[in-house]
This record gives sequence, structure tokens and C-alpha cells, in this order.
Amino acid sequence: MSTILQIETATPVCSVAISVDGKTVALKEEKAPNIHAASLTLFIEEVMKTAKLTYAELDAIAVSKGPGSYTGLRIGVSTAKGLCFALDKPLIAINTLKMMANGYLLQHASFGGLVCPMIDARRMEVFTAVFDHHLNEVENTHAKIIDDKSFVLELQSNYVSFIGDGAEKCKIVIDSPNAHFHLENYNSAAFMSSLAHAAYQANEFEDVAYFEPFYLKDFVFTTPKKKV
Repeated sequence: MSTILQIETATPVCSVAISVDGKTVALKEEKAPNIHAASLTLFIEEVMKTAKLTYAELDAIAVSKGPGSYTGLRIGVSTAKGLCFALDKPLIAINTLKMMANGYLLQHASFGGLVCPMIDARRMEVFTAVFDHHLNEVENTHAKIIDDKSFVLELQSNYVSFIGDGAEKCKIVIDSPNAHFHLENYNSAAFMSSLAHAAYQANEFEDVAYFEPFYLKDFVFTTPKKKV
């Protein structure tokens, strides 16, 4: 049996869930700019109360590890690691794109094509990967600049569902009858439940002391221009 607290902060969605044996039993989430720092611990307390659990009853903490927002990932991972240290619980890390693809496939059980989750990475760049309908990774996680030649080979012989906040801006340049765009929220900690449970059963835990988010790209500091 596994009772897992799950945290997703890789995008503007702040999402926290509790799962028991891979099934979501409590969920609190909200999408808003810069919400994570102020809301994450409150959301955690709320789902713990909803599930009627004490922190001692948790078996593990799972966190969406990225790629995604540098600041959001730091807040989520730091919070997860803090809980693991304080409670002496193992840490599970879930690839954010795989979590998104899992959410889509859970809601579209009969889908037989490819799933391409996309996280906005500014301009026409996205963090992305491609999964088949069994959640096997067809293309590894990478940063990609989208143009009208993107995913041409995949779209020649497959239906491809593009999901996530990065898919919205790509809709204007990817033109194919096999391309479908789904802009619903798939950045939900609820979609981590089955993945976290499987990782728990397989003892796939991270080293809490040394684990870092999967940023994929280095954070770039910008200096504001001086006012004239």
C-alpha cells in the first residue's frame, strides 16, 4: 500500500494531490502567475485535511521534476525535499512531460496515436517529448524551436495530440490533418498518481540530499534596461 503526497509546480499551475495505491483521493490546484511561493504549503495542508491524514501516515513525497519554470521547480522541489528530511520519507521524482502525457491518456483511453506534451519556453521554443499510447517515450525530453517543419515525420503516419501551454502557440505553425491540439490543463498532480505508485513499488527513490530539478536549460538572468 502507498500513500503519497504529490506536488506539481513546473508551470503556472500550482497543484497538490494525495494518492492511495495509485488513486487520487484529494486534490487542490489553481492556475495564476507567481502563485507557488504563497500557496503551495497552504494547498498541502488542505489536501492533508481533505484526505484525513497525518504527515506520519505518508509513505513518500512525489514531485514533478521538470522540465518547466525555473522558479516553480525550485519551490516545488525544495518543499518536497524539506518534507522528506523532516518526515524521513523517500522522494519520488516524476518527469513533468510524462505526467502530462499520462493525464491525456487517462482521459482518452481509446486513443491510439502519439502524445506530444509541450511546456512554453518563451518565443517559439518549447520543452517537449513524444510518447506512444502505451506511455513509452518515442522522443526524449528536449528543448525544441517550433516551425512549420516540426514533427513532419511523426505526422505523416500518426495522429499526434499536442497538449500543454506550449501547444497553443504551436497551433499557428503546425499545419496537418493529423495534428490535434488539446489546451486543457494536464499539469495536475492528480496525473502523477499511477506513476508515483509504480515508482514506489519499484523502490525508485531519489537521493534527497543531492537531487536537483530537471531544468533542461540554464536559467538566464536578465538585467533591466536603465530608464532614460
